[in-house]
Amino acid sequence: MIKVTNTLTERKEEFKPLEGKTVKMYVCGPTVYDHAHIGHARSAVVFDVIRRWLEYRGFRVIFVRNYTDVDDKIIKRSKEEGIPWYEVSKKYIASYEEDMEVLNVKEPTYKPKVTEHIREIIEMIDGLIQKGHAYEADGDVYFSVESFPEYGKLSKRKTEELLAGARVEPGEKKKNPLDFALWKKSKEGEPGWESPWGVGRPGWHIECSAMSMKYLGETIDIHGGGLDLIFPHHENEIAQSESYTGKTFARYWIHNGFVMVNREKMSKSLGNFFTIKEILKQFSPDTLRLFLLSTHYRSPIDFTVERLKEAERALKRLTTFIESVKAVEKLPQEGEKGEPIDVESARREFEAAMDDDFNTAKALGALYELVKRANTLKDKALKRQKITPSERESLVEAARFTENALKTLGFKLEREQSEGGLEEALIELLIQVRGELRKKKEFQLADLIRDRLKELGITLEDLPTGTVYRRE
Repeated sequence: MIKVTNTLTERKEEFKPLEGKTVKMYVCGPTVYDHAHIGHARSAVVFDVIRRWLEYRGFRVIFVRNYTDVDDKIIKRSKEEGIPWYEVSKKYIASYEEDMEVLNVKEPTYKPKVTEHIREIIEMIDGLIQKGHAYEADGDVYFSVESFPEYGKLSKRKTEELLAGARVEPGEKKKNPLDFALWKKSKEGEPGWESPWGVGRPGWHIECSAMSMKYLGETIDIHGGGLDLIFPHHENEIAQSESYTGKTFARYWIHNGFVMVNREKMSKSLGNFFTIKEILKQFSPDTLRLFLLSTHYRSPIDFTVERLKEAERALKRLTTFIESVKAVEKLPQEGEKGEPIDVESARREFEAAMDDDFNTAKALGALYELVKRANTLKDKALKRQKITPSERESLVEAARFTENALKTLGFKLEREQSEGGLEEALIELLIQVRGELRKKKEFQLADLIRDRLKELGITLEDLPTGTVYRRE
């Protein structure tokens, strides 16, 4: 049984999709006017892991992540860069997809763009006007918040409190300060599309409702995004969607916490952001993924270079263990009982953590504990230069489970392993050269190789069956 913390009910609930083993999931994607930063990476990785875990548990996930490819910020950037607004969108969509591929985020089932769904958006706006939930004002169309009594149910805000801080911006013709734009009249030089209300473009909120309904239907299972989207974006999505259909829009609302820098949310508006590309110049994609998953997705996570280095070291411990089991497989076997590791209990702990609101921090903790116990057993065996069949079997199983669990969480491991493959080949070559030197009784040079490798964290063990190595 998978449990999910639902922002709407503020409770942890058993997850039951509307249609058996099919999960319909929509996650708000980026507004593409700049390179993605670590905050974007967290949301992408969190919902990638949620999707992967649901698939691991046998669900078929239809996953939609949109692109906002026309927006005030995109228009502003086009003026700054001196290129058309659609070239800005194209450029930064390509940049985002490059980042997602490097981070091993799975391709969405659908990745719609706003500009390709103008017809559906206009139809929905027109329907809201016909139902009395929206009104036109000099080429703009606004949603009437008063027409939806449940407004504020996601963010737990009351309309009276919201009204106290609301205001009408110059040029807006709202009937109520809380009303929000569904369609915006285009200014001179701005992009626009023909509509019943004149040339204009969609407001920000309507796009997600229209695209979600096109690809997933009127009611979806999971709607996700960052905490900053709860209000007003997701609140407005609920209001316009449920007013249009008369049905529940999303059954489970899942929101990830912020990436923090010096106790402030990482954001482009504050200028305290680091792009994914900048971080990946110093750290591997798997290191960044481990850093992002080392805290429960609903909690804030503090971004520091030191924490990335900690993640790098933690990842190295896991991957080194997976590689190092090859050394004990070569040990001569003796006895029957030994002290094998209970891999199955680690598997149960890992799966229980993931089933409990996708608790990656606790799941990774189960892996760290398993590897710690396995390394103790492995080192004892290397010291004895012998191993029992049950010990060998449990170490191999522990390495296999660790690798599979990491891949289930979306770790590529290829990069570390490909680098490790070259490193391993060089170590094996040095071991071979050292063996030849020993045969020729050139012990000084042979010992130099052994000592220099030890300085690099590689300890050689001369066994009756040959020389093996382990990483310290």
